[in-house]
Amino acid sequence: MSAKHPIIAITGSSGAGTTSVTRTFENIFRREGVKAAVVEGDSFHRYDRKEMKVKMTEAEAAGNSSFSHFGDEANLFPELESLFRDYAETGQGTARKYLHNDEEAAPYHQPPGTFTAWEPLPESELLFYEGLHGAVVTKTANVAQHPDLLVGVVPVVNLEWIQKIHRDRNTRGYSTEAVTDVILRRMPDYVHYIVPQFQRTHINFQRVPVVDTSNPFIARTIPTADESLVVIRFANPRGFDFPYLLSMLHDSWMSRANTIVCPGGKMELAMQLIFTPMVMRLVERRRKLLGG
Repeated sequence: MSAKHPIIAITGSSGAGTTSVTRTFENIFRREGVKAAVVEGDSFHRYDRKEMKVKMTEAEAAGNSSFSHFGDEANLFPELESLFRDYAETGQGTARKYLHNDEEAAPYHQPPGTFTAWEPLPESELLFYEGLHGAVVTKTANVAQHPDLLVGVVPVVNLEWIQKIHRDRNTRGYSTEAVTDVILRRMPDYVHYIVPQFQRTHINFQRVPVVDTSNPFIARTIPTADESLVVIRFANPRGFDFPYLLSMLHDSWMSRANTIVCPGGKMELAMQLIFTPMVMRLVERRRKLLGG
C-alpha cells in the first residue's frame, strides 16, 4: 500500500465479469481526470497460447490433468508482486500485454496469443490491475498485501459457468464439451488459488440469478441483469454512508450489517457511487503529498 502511488486491483475468475467492472473504473478515471496505468492479469501468464497447449499436453502425459491458467505453475506471481511493490515504492514498473485476438495483435505485427515486449509503465497517478490474481497469496508471493483497494467480482458458480460456456462458444468457437473439460481441469486450481482471494478483498460484488440455473451446461441464455440480484459485501463497513447508498439504489436493502443487496441492473450505478469517492480520496491524498 502506498499513499503516493496507490494501486487498485480487480480480481475474479474467467467469465466473472471483471471486464465490465473495468469499464466502470475507466469511466470514473475519464470523468474525474485521473491518469491510470492499466495492467491486465493475462500479461502475467507464464506461457503464450502455443506454449500453454504444449505444457498442458506434457502435464496430461505426466498424469497431471488439472494444469491450468489459474495455478502457480502457469503464472508469474513473484513478478506480479514485484510490479506492485515497485510501483508502490516508486510509481514505476514494467509490464507487457497479452494479445488475445487479431485486432489487438495488428498494431504490434505479432500473431494473436503472444506477449508484447516488457516496457516501462506510462506516467500515472495510480496503477489499475484487472485479472485472475489481484489478491493471490502463495509460498513465493503475496500480491494481496500491496493494493490500496481490492475488489472481488464473483458470480455464484453456476452463473459463472454459464457465462464462460456462452462466451467461449460464441466468441472462441468452442463446443460445450470442450468448455466443460476446461472447467473440470481448472477446478482444483480454482479452489486453491481463486476462491481464497475473496476473503482478502475489501469489497466483493456477487451476482446471484433469480432464475433456474441448476444445470448451467444446457442453459440457452445468460440470465440478464433484470433476472439477477447483486450482493455487495464490505469487509470493513466503517465510513460508508449506507442510508445514502440505499436511497440511491432503488429497491435495495441490507441483508447484514456489512452487506447491501440491489437489483442486478443497478450494479454499475452501485459501483459508481461506491468507488468514485474512494478513487478520489486515493488520488487527492497522493496529489496533496506530492504538492500537485
